Amino acid sequence: MQNANNQPLQRLQIFSLGSLQMRTFHITWMMFFVCFFGWFGLAPLMPTIREDLHLSKGQVGNIIIASVSSTILARLLIGRLCDTWGPRITAVRLLLVGSIPVMLVGLSKDYTTFLLFRFAIGIIGASFVVTQFHTSMMFAPHLKGTANAVTGGWGNLGGGVTNMAMPLIFAAIVSFGYTKAEAWRYAMIVPGLMMWGIAFLYYRYTKDTPAGNYSEIGRSTVKQKADWSILSDSRIWVLSLAYAMCFGMEITFDNIAALHFTDSFGLSQSHAGFWAGVFGFMNIFARALGGIFSDKIGLKFGLKGKGWLLATVLLLQGIGLVFFAQAGGMTMAIVSMLGFALFLKMANGATYGLVPFINEKNAGLVAGIVGAGGNVGGMLFGFLFKSSSITYVQAFTYIGFIVMGVSVIVFITRFGKQAATRPERAEKPVLAMAD
Repeated sequence: MQNANNQPLQRLQIFSLGSLQMRTFHITWMMFFVCFFGWFGLAPLMPTIREDLHLSKGQVGNIIIASVSSTILARLLIGRLCDTWGPRITAVRLLLVGSIPVMLVGLSKDYTTFLLFRFAIGIIGASFVVTQFHTSMMFAPHLKGTANAVTGGWGNLGGGVTNMAMPLIFAAIVSFGYTKAEAWRYAMIVPGLMMWGIAFLYYRYTKDTPAGNYSEIGRSTVKQKADWSILSDSRIWVLSLAYAMCFGMEITFDNIAALHFTDSFGLSQSHAGFWAGVFGFMNIFARALGGIFSDKIGLKFGLKGKGWLLATVLLLQGIGLVFFAQAGGMTMAIVSMLGFALFLKMANGATYGLVPFINEKNAGLVAGIVGAGGNVGGMLFGFLFKSSSITYVQAFTYIGFIVMGVSVIVFITRFGKQAATRPERAEKPVLAMAD
């Protein structure tokens, strides 16, 4: 049943499905999880695809760039559509439209057609904006950072699961007598069907706000105009830059990890996919930690404290990346990967611990701009991995130092003096079991 007062929840009742807010919480992270499965389902199969389509390093780089560049425009658009259509219908339409290239990518017969399909698939990465927007609508201000971090993190977990699961799905199809060239194509039908299932759940069991859908509460979807004056707010661009460093690096690593482990350490496709999946599995808790710490620090030090936290985890992420780049053996590579992954994903959560407080009247637009910044980072990083004159090791090193530089920019940015909004009843814990 719905929350009695049709108001945002004061507690995150992680094991509850009894309220509209918590049903929406779980369905929206599942939506992002499944979209991540479709978005990066091809990444762990790239060793096979590279051989099948006879792709060069430069062509693989272009494919990586295409997979994240289309998401930039999609995230900007989806943020605006959440403000107008509402997150529920926006999510359903995105899932249904996005499932088409996911299931049809198997029709690719050469580099050009594969590149175009990969570009089209990238639009489903905009599901992240819906997740963050919808979650923000369902929880009280003091809880937005935590709730956004958990839904974002568990959604990003799809990147880890797909790196582990898709090679297994691929192997299962091969075991039925299909060739490798056929198997990677048929494997992509699975995430497409999953997207259909989540579209039904989203339409059936969620609403736009705790009080109901936009059409039910009389919220206009026609007269509202985007307030583009927010583009003059430098804080939005600093957060976009920060997100480019953390989420941009995350999606780049999701794309390149299996190839890196295969080429640098001689691992098989399944083993490389497993370790790439471990990177993604850090999302089960690490992004949430960033949001939880952001909320707690915000209650004591306001937005300034939230900014300091973000700068710190970015600095540690950059240091970890440099250590990973210089790892001479597989053991050191895994240890350093876990280190930079922890701080990278905490930075993701800490970024969106700030986003809801920048401009609450244009929350969808701000979330879309910052989210798009993450993909701009992924696109630009892709050019480093595409270059024939730069090795993967050098690319990771350069990115590490760039991230450290951005952490300084974040540290000196004044995000605001006001304290984050306190809960109406401070004695209620942020995380709670079901009532």
